[in-house]
Amino acid sequence: MNSKSETQASNKFDTFKLAFAVLVLVVAVAAFYYFVDYLLLVRVAGLLAAAGVAVGIALTTDMGVNLLGFIKDSRAELRKVVWPTRQETWQTSLAVILMVIIMGVFLWLLDMLLLWLVQLLIGSGG
Repeated sequence: MNSKSETQASNKFDTFKLAFAVLVLVVAVAAFYYFVDYLLLVRVAGLLAAAGVAVGIALTTDMGVNLLGFIKDSRAELRKVVWPTRQETWQTSLAVILMVIIMGVFLWLLDMLLLWLVQLLIGSGG
């Protein structure tokens, strides 16, 4: 068997597995609402268990394996981030707040100036 036919067979089987995972979820949701007379805790536990099974099935596909690899790589990159200290965070936040206040006052004054000029041009009392 060549690589192309193996990939096609794998893709068909992956499609089947994803469809089965969706079917498990649909049946679980239908059962959740069908067994309305049962205790809510039992229904939620069953729904969560079925969701776990569906996710487990979906993670066995090529797409699921790629997703897990992406999550692992993302975690590794996140560990490399140098986070700011508490003092740096406060200083940056205060600088941003101060600039927002300054720009707000500046734009308010500019608005008042433009309003005064427009009223002066059109001759309405102000």
